[in-house]
Amino acid sequence: MPEPTSPSAVSPLDAALARVGDRWSFLLVEALLDGPLRFNELGARVPAIAPNILSQRLRRLEEEGVLRATPYSERPPRLAYALTEDGHELAGVLRLLAGWGAQRGEGSEAPRHAACGSALEARWYCATCARAIEETESTTLRYA
Repeated sequence: MPEPTSPSAVSPLDAALARVGDRWSFLLVEALLDGPLRFNELGARVPAIAPNILSQRLRRLEEEGVLRATPYSERPPRLAYALTEDGHELAGVLRLLAGWGAQRGEGSEAPRHAACGSALEARWYCATCARAIEETESTTLRYA
């Protein structure tokens, strides 16, 4: 049984979720992966999001450094939104979540290897050793 951590200790997962840990934020990041969009375009790409929630999430993601807002009109003030480098790094996380959801959803299919058709699996990879790492070899991020 793992030892309890101190109340002040924050796990890496908790820190990540504090920055972008809600449904709308992930969907907004996904919508912006193809390039910058304006407020109304984002609203159209993320159906069912209320304008006030969209505004709140965009402000929050900008504060967290996940996206940047660039003015394209001063009167009235209008902004275009684009992902920062940090925001683009979330693409891998989104692919993993989408793959996981596809395996459990109806009418969805998990990502497959184009060469052989096998379902793809996510693995940790060590660039120094040039090999996939098993969970037992990892020093952190053990969520089993």
